[in-house]
Amino acid sequence: MSFSRRAALVGAALLLTVQPALAAPSAAKPKPAAAATAPASDFKPSAEALKAHMSFLADDLLEGRESGTRGYDIAALYVASQYAQLGVKPAGGNGSYLQPVPLTAYRSASQGSFSVNGVDGKRTLVFGEDYLPAALAQTAEANITAPLVFVGYGVVAPERGRDDYAGLDVKGKIVVFLSGAPTGFQTEIRAHYGNPNTKRAEAAKRGAVGVITIPTASGEKRRPFSRGVPGYQEWRMTWRDAQGVAHVRAASAPSLASVSLQGAAKLFAGSRISLDSVLETAETPEGLVKGFDLPSQATIGLKTEIEQRMSSNVVGLIEGSDPTLKAQTVVLSAHLDHLGISDHGTNPDKINNGALDNASGVATLLEVARGFKESKVRPKRSILLLAVTAEEKGLIGSEYFAYNPTVPKADLAADVNLDMPVLLYDFQDVIAFGADRSSIGPAVARAAGRVGVGLSDDPMPEEGLFTRSDHYRFVEQGVPSVFLMTGFKNGGEKAFRDFLATHYHKPNDDLNQPIDYNAAARFALVNYEIARELADAPARPSWNQYDFFGDLFGGK
Repeated sequence: MSFSRRAALVGAALLLTVQPALAAPSAAKPKPAAAATAPASDFKPSAEALKAHMSFLADDLLEGRESGTRGYDIAALYVASQYAQLGVKPAGGNGSYLQPVPLTAYRSASQGSFSVNGVDGKRTLVFGEDYLPAALAQTAEANITAPLVFVGYGVVAPERGRDDYAGLDVKGKIVVFLSGAPTGFQTEIRAHYGNPNTKRAEAAKRGAVGVITIPTASGEKRRPFSRGVPGYQEWRMTWRDAQGVAHVRAASAPSLASVSLQGAAKLFAGSRISLDSVLETAETPEGLVKGFDLPSQATIGLKTEIEQRMSSNVVGLIEGSDPTLKAQTVVLSAHLDHLGISDHGTNPDKINNGALDNASGVATLLEVARGFKESKVRPKRSILLLAVTAEEKGLIGSEYFAYNPTVPKADLAADVNLDMPVLLYDFQDVIAFGADRSSIGPAVARAAGRVGVGLSDDPMPEEGLFTRSDHYRFVEQGVPSVFLMTGFKNGGEKAFRDFLATHYHKPNDDLNQPIDYNAAARFALVNYEIARELADAPARPSWNQYDFFGDLFGGK
Protein backbone atom coordinates (compact mmCIF):
# COMPACT_ATOMS: atom_id res chain seq x y z
CA MET A 1 0.00 0.00 0.00
CA SER A 2 1.05 3.62 -0.40
CA PHE A 3 2.06 5.60 2.66
CA SER A 4 -1.24 6.44 4.29
CA ARG A 5 -2.85 7.76 7.43
CA ARG A 6 -2.96 4.18 8.74
CA ALA A 7 0.79 3.81 8.28
CA ALA A 8 1.39 7.15 9.96
CA LEU A 9 -0.76 6.26 12.95
CA VAL A 10 0.66 2.75 13.39
CA GLY A 11 4.20 4.01 12.86
CA ALA A 12 3.74 6.76 15.43
CA ALA A 13 2.30 4.29 17.91
CA LEU A 14 5.25 1.96 17.39
CA LEU A 15 7.70 4.82 17.93
CA LEU A 16 5.98 5.72 21.19
CA THR A 17 5.91 2.17 22.51
CA VAL A 18 9.42 1.19 21.44
CA GLN A 19 11.43 4.35 22.13
CA PRO A 20 11.81 3.67 25.88
CA ALA A 21 13.08 0.18 25.08
CA LEU A 22 16.20 1.58 23.43
CA ALA A 23 17.85 1.88 26.83
CA ALA A 24 19.17 -1.15 28.72
CA PRO A 25 16.51 -3.64 29.87
CA SER A 26 15.85 -3.86 33.56
CA ALA A 27 17.00 -6.94 34.94
CA ALA A 28 25.75 -30.14 -5.44
CA LYS A 29 27.54 -33.20 -3.96
CA PRO A 30 25.78 -33.98 -0.77
CA LYS A 31 27.91 -34.82 2.21
CA PRO A 32 26.51 -37.11 4.87
CA ALA A 33 25.55 -35.40 8.07
CA ALA A 34 28.40 -35.52 10.55
CA ALA A 35 27.97 -37.74 13.54
CA ALA A 36 26.76 -35.72 16.49
CA THR A 37 29.42 -35.13 19.14
CA ALA A 38 26.92 -33.80 21.64
CA PRO A 39 23.18 -34.17 22.07
CA ALA A 40 21.01 -31.62 20.33
CA SER A 41 19.98 -28.74 22.57
CA ASP A 42 16.60 -28.51 24.23
CA PHE A 43 15.87 -25.31 22.28
CA LYS A 44 12.64 -25.60 20.31
CA PRO A 45 12.35 -22.81 17.75
CA SER A 46 8.81 -21.55 17.30
CA ALA A 47 7.32 -21.58 13.81
CA GLU A 48 4.66 -19.18 15.11
CA ALA A 49 7.24 -16.69 16.39
CA LEU A 50 9.11 -16.77 13.08
CA LYS A 51 5.86 -16.16 11.20
CA ALA A 52 5.02 -13.26 13.49
CA HIS A 53 8.40 -11.58 12.96
CA MET A 54 8.22 -12.03 9.19
CA SER A 55 4.62 -10.85 9.06
CA PHE A 56 5.54 -7.53 10.62
CA LEU A 57 8.85 -6.96 8.82
CA ALA A 58 7.39 -7.81 5.39
CA ASP A 59 4.19 -5.81 5.85
CA ASP A 60 3.33 -3.01 3.40
CA LEU A 61 3.48 -0.62 6.36
CA LEU A 62 7.28 -0.72 6.23
CA GLU A 63 7.30 0.18 2.53
CA GLY A 64 10.15 -2.17 1.64
CA ARG A 65 12.55 -1.14 4.45
CA GLU A 66 14.85 0.91 2.23
CA SER A 67 17.82 2.28 4.17
CA GLY A 68 17.41 5.88 5.25
CA THR A 69 13.59 5.79 5.10
CA ARG A 70 10.88 5.81 7.75
CA GLY A 71 9.98 2.22 6.88
CA TYR A 72 13.50 1.02 7.68
CA ASP A 73 13.54 3.02 10.91
CA ILE A 74 10.31 1.35 12.04
CA ALA A 75 11.86 -2.05 11.28
CA ALA A 76 14.97 -1.12 13.30
CA LEU A 77 12.85 -0.07 16.28
CA TYR A 78 10.92 -3.34 16.03
CA VAL A 79 14.15 -5.37 16.22
CA ALA A 80 15.37 -3.21 19.10
CA SER A 81 12.10 -3.83 20.97
CA GLN A 82 12.55 -7.58 20.50
CA TYR A 83 16.10 -7.39 21.88
CA ALA A 84 14.77 -5.48 24.88
CA GLN A 85 11.97 -7.96 25.48
CA LEU A 86 14.52 -10.79 25.52
CA GLY A 87 16.74 -8.94 27.97
CA VAL A 88 19.60 -8.58 25.49
CA LYS A 89 22.19 -5.95 26.42
CA PRO A 90 22.27 -2.84 24.17
CA ALA A 91 25.49 -2.78 22.15
CA GLY A 92 24.94 -0.06 19.57
CA GLY A 93 26.76 2.56 21.62
CA ASN A 94 25.66 5.13 24.23
CA GLY A 95 23.41 2.62 25.96
CA SER A 96 21.29 2.10 22.84
CA TYR A 97 20.59 -0.81 20.53
CA LEU A 98 20.97 1.51 17.55
CA GLN A 99 24.37 2.18 16.03
CA PRO A 100 23.90 5.31 13.88
CA VAL A 101 25.16 4.79 10.32
CA PRO A 102 25.71 8.06 8.43
CA LEU A 103 25.02 7.46 4.75
CA THR A 104 25.83 9.32 1.57
CA ALA A 105 23.30 8.63 -1.16
CA TYR A 106 24.33 9.51 -4.70
CA ARG A 107 23.13 9.03 -8.25
CA SER A 108 23.84 10.28 -11.76
CA ALA A 109 22.30 13.73 -12.27
CA SER A 110 22.68 13.63 -16.05
CA GLN A 111 23.56 11.32 -18.90
CA GLY A 112 27.10 12.67 -18.78
CA SER A 113 29.37 13.08 -21.78
CA PHE A 114 32.03 10.81 -23.25
CA SER A 115 34.26 11.31 -26.26
CA VAL A 116 37.58 9.92 -27.45
CA ASN A 117 40.14 11.70 -29.57
CA GLY A 118 42.43 9.40 -31.54
CA VAL A 119 44.53 9.19 -34.66
CA ASP A 120 41.41 9.24 -36.82
CA GLY A 121 39.81 12.18 -35.06
CA LYS A 122 37.15 12.65 -32.42
CA ARG A 123 34.46 10.07 -31.76
CA THR A 124 31.49 10.78 -29.50
CA LEU A 125 30.03 7.89 -27.54
CA VAL A 126 26.26 7.64 -27.25
CA PHE A 127 24.58 7.40 -23.87
CA GLY A 128 22.65 4.15 -23.37
CA GLU A 129 24.19 2.55 -26.43
CA ASP A 130 27.93 3.00 -25.95
CA TYR A 131 28.23 3.92 -22.28
CA LEU A 132 26.52 4.52 -18.96
CA PRO A 133 27.99 7.19 -16.68
CA ALA A 134 29.17 6.44 -13.17
CA ALA A 135 28.05 8.43 -10.14
CA LEU A 136 30.69 9.78 -7.75
CA ALA A 137 30.03 9.87 -4.01
CA GLN A 138 32.63 12.52 -3.20
CA THR A 139 32.11 15.14 -5.90
CA ALA A 140 29.08 16.57 -7.66
CA GLU A 141 30.85 17.36 -10.92
CA ALA A 142 33.91 15.90 -12.61
CA ASN A 143 35.57 16.52 -15.95
CA ILE A 144 38.54 14.34 -16.84
CA THR A 145 40.69 14.24 -19.96
CA ALA A 146 43.44 11.61 -20.02
CA PRO A 147 45.05 8.94 -22.23
CA LEU A 148 43.57 5.43 -22.19
CA VAL A 149 45.48 2.27 -21.25
CA PHE A 150 43.99 -1.20 -21.62
CA VAL A 151 45.12 -3.56 -18.82
CA GLY A 152 43.33 -6.82 -19.69
CA TYR A 153 41.35 -8.00 -16.67
CA GLY A 154 43.32 -5.65 -14.41
CA VAL A 155 44.19 -8.55 -12.10
CA VAL A 156 47.28 -8.62 -9.91
CA ALA A 157 47.56 -12.06 -8.26
CA PRO A 158 51.03 -12.58 -6.73
CA GLU A 159 50.26 -16.17 -5.71
CA ARG A 160 49.78 -16.97 -9.41
CA GLY A 161 52.72 -14.88 -10.59
CA ARG A 162 50.27 -12.67 -12.45
CA ASP A 163 50.40 -8.90 -12.97
CA ASP A 164 48.20 -7.50 -15.74
CA TYR A 165 49.94 -4.13 -15.31
CA ALA A 166 53.41 -5.49 -16.05
CA GLY A 167 55.26 -3.18 -18.43
CA LEU A 168 52.49 -0.56 -18.46
CA ASP A 169 52.63 3.03 -17.23
CA VAL A 170 49.17 4.14 -16.10
CA LYS A 171 50.11 7.17 -14.00
CA GLY A 172 47.82 10.07 -14.85
CA LYS A 173 45.85 7.91 -17.27
CA ILE A 174 42.46 6.23 -17.44
CA VAL A 175 42.59 2.45 -17.11
CA VAL A 176 40.28 0.30 -19.24
CA PHE A 177 39.72 -3.26 -18.02
CA LEU A 178 37.50 -6.23 -18.72
CA SER A 179 34.78 -7.01 -16.20
CA GLY A 180 35.14 -10.01 -13.92
CA ALA A 181 38.12 -12.35 -13.77
CA PRO A 182 39.27 -15.41 -15.75
CA THR A 183 37.28 -18.63 -15.42
CA GLY A 184 40.42 -20.59 -14.52
CA PHE A 185 40.48 -19.01 -11.06
CA GLN A 186 38.78 -20.85 -8.20
CA THR A 187 35.31 -19.30 -8.06
CA GLU A 188 35.50 -17.49 -4.71
CA ILE A 189 39.00 -16.23 -5.51
CA ARG A 190 37.72 -15.26 -8.93
CA ALA A 191 34.95 -13.23 -7.29
CA HIS A 192 37.55 -11.41 -5.17
CA TYR A 193 39.76 -10.52 -8.12
CA GLY A 194 36.78 -9.65 -10.29
CA ASN A 195 35.38 -7.21 -7.72
CA PRO A 196 35.58 -3.61 -9.01
CA ASN A 197 36.91 -2.43 -5.63
CA THR A 198 39.85 -4.83 -5.88
CA LYS A 199 40.59 -3.70 -9.42
CA ARG A 200 40.33 0.00 -8.70
CA ALA A 201 42.69 -0.40 -5.76
CA GLU A 202 45.34 -1.80 -8.10
CA ALA A 203 44.77 1.05 -10.57
CA ALA A 204 45.02 3.63 -7.78
CA LYS A 205 48.31 2.16 -6.51
CA ARG A 206 49.79 2.83 -9.94
CA GLY A 207 48.54 6.39 -10.22
CA ALA A 208 45.57 6.00 -12.56
CA VAL A 209 43.02 8.83 -12.44
CA GLY A 210 39.98 6.69 -13.22
CA VAL A 211 38.75 3.38 -14.60
CA ILE A 212 36.40 2.27 -17.36
CA THR A 213 34.87 -1.21 -17.49
CA ILE A 214 34.05 -3.14 -20.68
CA PRO A 215 32.29 -6.52 -20.75
CA THR A 216 33.61 -9.84 -21.94
CA ALA A 217 31.62 -11.60 -24.65
CA SER A 218 30.26 -14.16 -22.17
CA GLY A 219 29.54 -11.46 -19.62
CA GLU A 220 27.49 -9.53 -22.15
CA LYS A 221 25.42 -12.66 -22.81
CA ARG A 222 24.75 -13.20 -19.11
CA ARG A 223 23.96 -9.58 -18.28
CA PRO A 224 23.32 -7.51 -21.42
CA PHE A 225 24.47 -3.91 -21.29
CA SER A 226 20.97 -2.73 -22.17
CA ARG A 227 19.64 -4.17 -18.91
CA GLY A 228 21.44 -1.49 -16.93
CA VAL A 229 20.06 1.49 -18.83
CA PRO A 230 16.66 1.86 -17.04
CA GLY A 231 18.30 1.93 -13.61
CA TYR A 232 21.30 4.14 -14.29
CA GLN A 233 19.88 6.87 -12.04
CA GLU A 234 19.06 4.61 -9.10
CA TRP A 235 20.40 5.79 -5.75
CA ARG A 236 23.63 4.24 -4.58
CA MET A 237 24.99 4.56 -1.07
CA THR A 238 28.12 4.49 1.00
CA TRP A 239 28.91 5.48 4.58
CA ARG A 240 30.54 8.64 5.87
CA ASP A 241 33.53 8.79 8.19
CA ALA A 242 33.90 10.92 11.33
CA GLN A 243 34.90 13.91 9.17
CA GLY A 244 31.74 13.55 7.07
CA VAL A 245 33.62 12.27 4.02
CA ALA A 246 31.95 9.59 1.92
CA HIS A 247 33.89 6.33 2.19
CA VAL A 248 35.11 5.30 -1.25
CA ARG A 249 37.73 2.63 -1.72
CA ALA A 250 40.55 3.75 -3.98
CA ALA A 251 38.94 7.17 -4.35
CA SER A 252 41.83 8.48 -6.46
CA ALA A 253 40.88 6.06 -9.27
CA PRO A 254 37.08 6.33 -9.42
CA SER A 255 34.86 4.39 -11.78
CA LEU A 256 33.99 6.74 -14.63
CA ALA A 257 31.77 4.68 -16.90
CA SER A 258 30.72 1.24 -18.03
CA VAL A 259 31.07 0.78 -21.78
CA SER A 260 29.23 -1.64 -24.05
CA LEU A 261 30.93 -3.83 -26.64
CA GLN A 262 29.74 -1.34 -29.25
CA GLY A 263 31.33 1.49 -27.29
CA ALA A 264 34.50 -0.53 -26.68
CA ALA A 265 34.98 -0.75 -30.45
CA LYS A 266 35.25 3.03 -30.48
CA LEU A 267 37.88 2.95 -27.73
CA PHE A 268 39.91 0.32 -29.58
CA ALA A 269 39.64 1.92 -33.03
CA GLY A 270 43.11 2.13 -34.56
CA SER A 271 44.76 0.00 -31.84
CA ARG A 272 47.50 -2.45 -32.78
CA ILE A 273 45.50 -5.34 -31.28
CA SER A 274 41.87 -5.74 -32.25
CA LEU A 275 39.01 -5.85 -29.79
CA ASP A 276 37.88 -9.18 -31.28
CA SER A 277 41.28 -10.70 -30.50
CA VAL A 278 41.14 -9.39 -26.94
CA LEU A 279 37.65 -10.80 -26.39
CA GLU A 280 38.63 -14.20 -27.78
CA THR A 281 41.67 -14.50 -25.49
CA ALA A 282 39.62 -13.34 -22.51
CA GLU A 283 37.39 -16.41 -22.80
CA THR A 284 40.29 -18.85 -22.26
CA PRO A 285 40.62 -20.26 -18.72
CA GLU A 286 43.57 -18.04 -17.74
CA GLY A 287 42.42 -15.09 -19.84
CA LEU A 288 45.96 -13.83 -20.23
CA VAL A 289 45.13 -10.73 -22.22
CA LYS A 290 48.20 -8.56 -22.57
CA GLY A 291 47.62 -4.87 -21.94
CA PHE A 292 48.70 -1.98 -24.17
CA ASP A 293 48.25 1.76 -24.64
CA LEU A 294 45.14 2.64 -26.61
CA PRO A 295 45.78 5.22 -29.37
CA SER A 296 43.42 7.82 -27.95
CA GLN A 297 42.53 9.92 -24.97
CA ALA A 298 39.11 10.26 -23.42
CA THR A 299 37.19 13.27 -22.21
CA ILE A 300 34.49 12.37 -19.70
CA GLY A 301 32.04 14.66 -17.93
CA LEU A 302 29.97 13.49 -14.96
CA LYS A 303 27.35 15.13 -12.76
CA THR A 304 26.17 13.54 -9.52
CA GLU A 305 23.30 14.31 -7.15
CA ILE A 306 24.44 13.77 -3.55
CA GLU A 307 22.37 13.59 -0.36
CA GLN A 308 23.26 12.88 3.24
CA ARG A 309 21.01 10.41 5.02
CA MET A 310 20.98 8.51 8.29
CA SER A 311 20.21 4.92 9.13
CA SER A 312 21.24 2.47 11.84
CA ASN A 313 22.48 -0.99 12.59
CA VAL A 314 20.67 -2.73 15.46
CA VAL A 315 23.15 -4.32 17.86
CA GLY A 316 22.61 -6.44 20.96
CA LEU A 317 24.93 -8.50 23.15
CA ILE A 318 24.38 -11.75 25.03
CA GLU A 319 27.29 -11.91 27.45
CA GLY A 320 29.25 -15.12 27.67
CA SER A 321 29.75 -17.04 30.90
CA ASP A 322 33.44 -17.95 30.72
CA PRO A 323 35.60 -15.40 32.57
CA THR A 324 38.19 -15.46 29.76
CA LEU A 325 36.28 -16.45 26.63
CA LYS A 326 33.41 -14.00 27.12
CA ALA A 327 35.64 -11.20 25.80
CA GLN A 328 35.43 -12.89 22.40
CA THR A 329 32.25 -12.42 20.36
CA VAL A 330 30.53 -14.65 17.85
CA VAL A 331 28.57 -12.36 15.54
CA LEU A 332 25.19 -13.39 14.15
CA SER A 333 24.39 -11.02 11.29
CA ALA A 334 21.41 -10.45 9.00
CA HIS A 335 20.48 -7.51 6.82
CA LEU A 336 17.32 -5.69 7.81
CA ASP A 337 16.97 -3.47 4.74
CA HIS A 338 15.41 -4.19 1.38
CA LEU A 339 14.70 -2.24 -1.82
CA GLY A 340 11.88 0.06 -0.79
CA ILE A 341 9.31 1.26 -3.33
CA SER A 342 9.90 0.76 -7.05
CA ASP A 343 9.57 3.92 -9.11
CA HIS A 344 9.45 2.26 -12.52
CA GLY A 345 7.65 -0.62 -14.21
CA THR A 346 3.97 -1.25 -14.84
CA ASN A 347 3.17 -3.47 -11.84
CA PRO A 348 0.65 -1.64 -9.61
CA ASP A 349 2.27 -3.28 -6.56
CA LYS A 350 5.47 -1.30 -6.13
CA ILE A 351 6.38 -2.21 -2.55
CA ASN A 352 9.33 -4.60 -2.34
CA ASN A 353 8.37 -6.37 0.87
CA GLY A 354 11.46 -8.57 1.05
CA ALA A 355 9.80 -11.45 2.90
CA LEU A 356 12.53 -13.97 2.15
CA ASP A 357 15.12 -11.28 1.41
CA ASN A 358 15.62 -10.74 4.25
CA ALA A 359 12.78 -10.66 6.77
CA SER A 360 13.39 -14.41 7.02
CA GLY A 361 17.02 -13.92 8.05
CA VAL A 362 16.18 -11.29 10.67
CA ALA A 363 13.37 -13.48 12.04
CA THR A 364 15.90 -16.32 12.32
CA LEU A 365 18.32 -14.01 14.13
CA LEU A 366 15.67 -13.05 16.66
CA GLU A 367 14.59 -16.64 17.25
CA VAL A 368 18.20 -17.81 17.71
CA ALA A 369 18.63 -14.97 20.22
CA ARG A 370 15.63 -16.29 22.13
CA GLY A 371 17.22 -19.72 22.18
CA PHE A 372 20.36 -18.36 23.85
CA LYS A 373 18.49 -16.19 26.34
CA GLU A 374 16.16 -18.98 27.43
CA SER A 375 18.82 -21.66 27.60
CA LYS A 376 19.77 -22.92 31.04
CA VAL A 377 23.40 -22.94 29.89
CA ARG A 378 24.86 -19.61 28.90
CA PRO A 379 27.30 -19.61 25.96
CA LYS A 380 30.96 -19.36 26.95
CA ARG A 381 31.77 -16.72 24.35
CA SER A 382 29.53 -13.70 23.94
CA ILE A 383 26.96 -13.56 21.14
CA LEU A 384 26.64 -10.30 19.21
CA LEU A 385 23.32 -9.84 17.39
CA LEU A 386 23.73 -7.57 14.38
CA ALA A 387 20.87 -6.49 12.11
CA VAL A 388 22.49 -4.29 9.46
CA THR A 389 21.36 -1.58 7.12
CA ALA A 390 22.14 -0.94 3.44
CA GLU A 391 23.14 -4.46 2.43
CA GLU A 392 21.22 -3.95 -0.77
CA LYS A 393 23.35 -0.86 -1.46
CA GLY A 394 26.62 -2.81 -1.40
CA LEU A 395 27.06 -4.36 2.08
CA ILE A 396 27.32 -0.85 3.52
CA GLY A 397 25.95 -1.31 7.06
CA SER A 398 28.13 -4.35 7.72
CA GLU A 399 31.14 -2.52 6.30
CA TYR A 400 30.47 0.42 8.60
CA PHE A 401 30.30 -1.91 11.59
CA ALA A 402 33.43 -3.77 10.49
CA TYR A 403 35.32 -0.46 10.37
CA ASN A 404 33.61 0.91 13.49
CA PRO A 405 32.73 -2.07 15.71
CA THR A 406 31.00 -1.39 19.00
CA VAL A 407 33.09 -4.11 20.65
CA PRO A 408 36.89 -4.41 20.35
CA LYS A 409 37.72 -5.45 16.80
CA ALA A 410 40.36 -7.90 18.01
CA ASP A 411 37.64 -9.76 19.92
CA LEU A 412 35.48 -10.51 16.86
CA ALA A 413 35.95 -14.29 16.74
CA ALA A 414 33.58 -15.36 13.95
CA ASP A 415 30.55 -14.28 11.93
CA VAL A 416 27.57 -16.47 11.01
CA ASN A 417 25.48 -14.64 8.44
CA LEU A 418 21.78 -15.13 7.66
CA ASP A 419 20.69 -13.91 4.25
CA MET A 420 17.67 -15.02 2.22
CA PRO A 421 17.04 -18.60 3.29
CA VAL A 422 14.52 -19.88 0.75
CA LEU A 423 11.97 -21.35 3.15
CA LEU A 424 9.53 -22.72 0.59
CA TYR A 425 10.12 -26.45 1.00
CA ASP A 426 11.08 -29.13 3.49
CA PHE A 427 14.84 -28.73 3.17
CA GLN A 428 17.07 -31.70 4.00
CA ASP A 429 20.50 -30.12 3.57
CA VAL A 430 22.25 -26.80 3.98
CA ILE A 431 25.10 -25.10 2.14
CA ALA A 432 27.64 -23.20 4.21
CA PHE A 433 29.57 -20.82 1.97
CA GLY A 434 33.11 -20.36 3.24
CA ALA A 435 32.92 -23.17 5.79
CA ASP A 436 35.78 -25.08 4.20
CA ARG A 437 38.13 -22.12 4.65
CA SER A 438 38.34 -22.18 8.43
CA SER A 439 37.72 -24.27 11.51
CA ILE A 440 34.08 -23.20 11.25
CA GLY A 441 33.62 -25.96 8.66
CA PRO A 442 33.79 -28.94 11.04
CA ALA A 443 31.67 -27.01 13.54
CA VAL A 444 28.96 -26.51 10.92
CA ALA A 445 29.04 -30.20 10.00
CA ARG A 446 28.67 -31.27 13.64
CA ALA A 447 25.89 -28.77 14.30
CA ALA A 448 23.92 -29.75 11.21
CA GLY A 449 24.39 -33.40 12.11
CA ARG A 450 22.82 -32.87 15.51
CA VAL A 451 19.70 -31.53 13.79
CA GLY A 452 19.71 -34.36 11.24
CA VAL A 453 20.46 -32.07 8.31
CA GLY A 454 23.08 -32.83 5.66
CA LEU A 455 25.83 -30.49 4.51
CA SER A 456 26.27 -30.05 0.75
CA ASP A 457 28.85 -28.43 -1.50
CA ASP A 458 28.22 -25.12 -3.24
CA PRO A 459 25.84 -25.96 -6.13
CA MET A 460 26.46 -22.64 -7.90
CA PRO A 461 30.21 -22.06 -7.68
CA GLU A 462 30.11 -19.76 -10.70
CA GLU A 463 28.19 -17.18 -8.65
CA GLY A 464 30.93 -16.65 -6.03
CA LEU A 465 28.32 -16.22 -3.29
CA PHE A 466 30.95 -16.30 -0.55
CA THR A 467 31.88 -12.71 -1.42
CA ARG A 468 28.35 -11.36 -1.91
CA SER A 469 26.76 -11.00 1.51
CA ASP A 470 27.45 -9.19 4.77
CA HIS A 471 29.77 -11.79 6.27
CA TYR A 472 32.36 -10.85 3.63
CA ARG A 473 32.91 -7.48 5.29
CA PHE A 474 34.06 -9.45 8.33
CA VAL A 475 36.27 -11.65 6.16
CA GLU A 476 37.96 -8.47 4.91
CA GLN A 477 38.81 -7.67 8.52
CA GLY A 478 40.36 -11.11 9.01
CA VAL A 479 37.39 -12.69 10.81
CA PRO A 480 36.53 -16.32 9.85
CA SER A 481 32.95 -16.27 8.58
CA VAL A 482 30.25 -18.44 7.08
CA PHE A 483 27.00 -17.83 5.20
CA LEU A 484 24.28 -20.46 5.38
CA MET A 485 21.46 -21.21 2.93
CA THR A 486 19.00 -24.04 2.47
CA GLY A 487 20.26 -26.76 0.14
CA PHE A 488 19.18 -28.19 -3.21
CA LYS A 489 18.00 -31.63 -2.08
CA ASN A 490 14.32 -32.60 -1.80
CA GLY A 491 13.13 -30.05 -4.36
CA GLY A 492 15.40 -27.29 -3.15
CA GLU A 493 17.01 -26.56 -6.50
CA LYS A 494 13.67 -25.95 -8.21
CA ALA A 495 12.39 -23.84 -5.30
CA PHE A 496 15.56 -21.75 -5.29
CA ARG A 497 15.76 -21.20 -9.03
CA ASP A 498 12.04 -20.48 -9.30
CA PHE A 499 12.36 -17.91 -6.51
CA LEU A 500 15.29 -16.21 -8.26
CA ALA A 501 13.42 -16.12 -11.57
CA THR A 502 10.04 -14.93 -10.33
CA HIS A 503 10.33 -13.29 -6.88
CA TYR A 504 13.90 -12.17 -6.14
CA HIS A 505 14.08 -8.36 -5.85
CA LYS A 506 10.48 -8.04 -6.96
CA PRO A 507 7.36 -6.82 -5.12
CA ASN A 508 5.99 -10.37 -5.03
CA ASP A 509 8.68 -11.47 -2.57
CA ASP A 510 5.91 -11.14 -0.01
CA LEU A 511 3.89 -13.16 2.47
CA ASN A 512 1.65 -14.62 -0.24
CA GLN A 513 4.38 -17.13 -1.05
CA PRO A 514 3.90 -20.66 0.36
CA ILE A 515 6.38 -20.12 3.20
CA ASP A 516 7.06 -23.26 5.24
CA TYR A 517 7.36 -21.95 8.79
CA ASN A 518 8.20 -25.40 10.14
CA ALA A 519 11.19 -25.40 7.80
CA ALA A 520 11.99 -21.93 9.09
CA ALA A 521 12.06 -23.31 12.64
CA ARG A 522 14.44 -26.08 11.63
CA PHE A 523 16.68 -23.57 9.86
CA ALA A 524 16.76 -21.49 13.04
CA LEU A 525 17.77 -24.58 15.01
CA VAL A 526 20.67 -25.33 12.65
CA ASN A 527 21.93 -21.77 13.05
CA TYR A 528 21.52 -21.92 16.82
CA GLU A 529 23.56 -25.12 16.94
CA ILE A 530 26.31 -23.58 14.80
CA ALA A 531 26.50 -20.48 16.98
CA ARG A 532 26.45 -22.62 20.13
CA GLU A 533 29.26 -24.79 18.79
CA LEU A 534 31.42 -21.76 18.00
CA ALA A 535 30.61 -20.06 21.28
CA ASP A 536 31.53 -23.07 23.41
CA ALA A 537 34.52 -24.46 21.50
CA PRO A 538 37.79 -24.51 23.47
CA ALA A 539 39.69 -22.90 20.59
CA ARG A 540 38.83 -19.66 18.87
CA PRO A 541 37.80 -20.11 15.19
CA SER A 542 40.82 -19.87 12.90
CA TRP A 543 41.62 -19.84 9.20
CA ASN A 544 42.90 -23.01 7.61
CA GLN A 545 46.58 -23.04 6.82
CA TYR A 546 47.35 -21.53 3.39
CA ASP A 547 43.76 -20.49 2.79
CA PHE A 548 43.66 -17.67 0.25
CA PHE A 549 41.39 -15.38 2.28
CA GLY A 550 43.10 -16.23 5.54
CA ASP A 551 46.47 -15.32 4.06
CA LEU A 552 45.10 -12.17 2.41
CA PHE A 553 43.11 -10.78 5.33
CA GLY A 554 43.92 -12.90 8.40
CA GLY A 555 46.76 -10.72 9.57
CA LYS A 556 44.51 -7.70 10.04
